[in-house]
Amino acid sequence: MKPVSQSHKRNRQMQTMITHIALVTLSVLFVVPLAWMISTSLKPITETLSNPPRWIPSHVLWSNYPDAVKYGSKELGYIPFLVYARNTIIITVLSVGGAVLSNSIVAYSFARLKWPGRDLFFGITLATMMVPFPVVMVPTFALFKYLGWIGTFKPLWVPAFFASAFSIFLLRQFYRTIPMELSEAAKIDGCSELRIFTDVIVPLSRPALMVVALFTFMGSWNDFLGPMIYLVDQNTFTLSLGLQAYQSQHGGTPFNLLMAASCLVILPVVIVFFLAQKVFIQGIATSGLK
Repeated sequence: MKPVSQSHKRNRQMQTMITHIALVTLSVLFVVPLAWMISTSLKPITETLSNPPRWIPSHVLWSNYPDAVKYGSKELGYIPFLVYARNTIIITVLSVGGAVLSNSIVAYSFARLKWPGRDLFFGITLATMMVPFPVVMVPTFALFKYLGWIGTFKPLWVPAFFASAFSIFLLRQFYRTIPMELSEAAKIDGCSELRIFTDVIVPLSRPALMVVALFTFMGSWNDFLGPMIYLVDQNTFTLSLGLQAYQSQHGGTPFNLLMAASCLVILPVVIVFFLAQKVFIQGIATSGLK
């Protein structure tokens, strides 16, 4: 082996340093809004719009968080934050369960089974990704109205049981990396396709299934447009929709309570992502997606 020259080492060190500087700079840009939200959530109301802005509050008000949960009163327009949290959890759990179940089954059919028109239908499925939601928003609303689902949770979680093109594609790519010899060996042992799917494919596909579950969780938990379209009763609102009620509640927006409530809303997403980070990266890396 040829010895590495000093100039080559210096070039590599310089490239590494530039890369790290760029990554740190980008990370700071992403962290600044989060830091400002946390800082504002701990400020007195008088300091939220101070000029010049204050990053560090004069005195920290941890009481903003319980005040955000029980914000307002029944006379002034009580905001049932815990009811919103319950509704959001119900919708999210049902959506995640439906997405994992439906997408795993459909992707298995496209990846491991041979049937007439399989590739054609897969292409049509991928083509639906190019259709923006506003195009189908009105027909979808009309369908749910015909079914009598407006004002209920059903329009927000039932579609998850009918799979999505992106999740199907992701799982299909992962399934194709699993050797067919495993399925053939299971068939020799007398396993049916359902048994192969549940006992062979699903256990090996946990990283990819976790990716689908995490994407669905974040999408359902943060969804604002869906609840705004389909929910009409305040007792059925979700957290993302309920945050809007903090604005102009008393003729002015209590930004410290709004930021405290926002911190509470994003906290579960941050916790879930960090707990599932390793599996999430593994699922993306092994699915063949770039």
